[in-house]
Amino acid sequence: MLNISVFTLFPALFPGPLGASVTGRGLQKKTWSLETIDIRSFTQDKHRTVDDTPFGGGPGMVMRPDVIDRALKGHFNQQKPSKLIYLSPRGKPFTQSLAKELAKSDSIGLLCGRFEGVDQRVLDAWGFEEVSIGDYVLTGGELAAMVLIDACVRHIPGVLGSSDSLTEESFSHGLVEYPQYTRPRNWEGREVPEILNSGHHGRIRKWRHQESEKMTKKYRPELWKAYVAGQKD
Repeated sequence: MLNISVFTLFPALFPGPLGASVTGRGLQKKTWSLETIDIRSFTQDKHRTVDDTPFGGGPGMVMRPDVIDRALKGHFNQQKPSKLIYLSPRGKPFTQSLAKELAKSDSIGLLCGRFEGVDQRVLDAWGFEEVSIGDYVLTGGELAAMVLIDACVRHIPGVLGSSDSLTEESFSHGLVEYPQYTRPRNWEGREVPEILNSGHHGRIRKWRHQESEKMTKKYRPELWKAYVAGQKD
């Protein structure tokens, strides 16, 4: 079972959407577990201070290393998890392959920053890996943590209803997914592609692959370039 610990100033935000649909059912069936740790509960002053002004000046506040360190030590009790991740816009991009890799872990600790970020010393001391879900800035790391968790736990056996969903979806083979259709067969004068009603599974697979290539080339040219390069290797 994958055990996930989230260190946050806002534990009430969890499980949020993770408690619904297939991820929520997986949580109830204990195919994965989620625990939130309130960083503020590890402060030692009457104001429960978790941040301070940055050395060298500048706007905003920075989360204190001593408070975060006490939270980590208090929760893990010298037993570090398989992975420690700090959600940060400067981190390495979060990808489907990374989600699959993390899903194989026994335990993951996620640190959600706020304000202007976290004191670098505690990140270095604990050996955090920094991961980004995109080239933009959020108010805090909680939403990024939820995205990472959702993408990971769906790779745990038993969470999704069909294992085929994992092999057919976007990015599984370096391409985005092909278009999907369902009933009614004719909607507002728009017909489902005839090939999908042919019953010829080989031709359908070929059509879907071609559509994936077309859509990747159109919408994600950087992925298409990498895909073409990979085909030449």
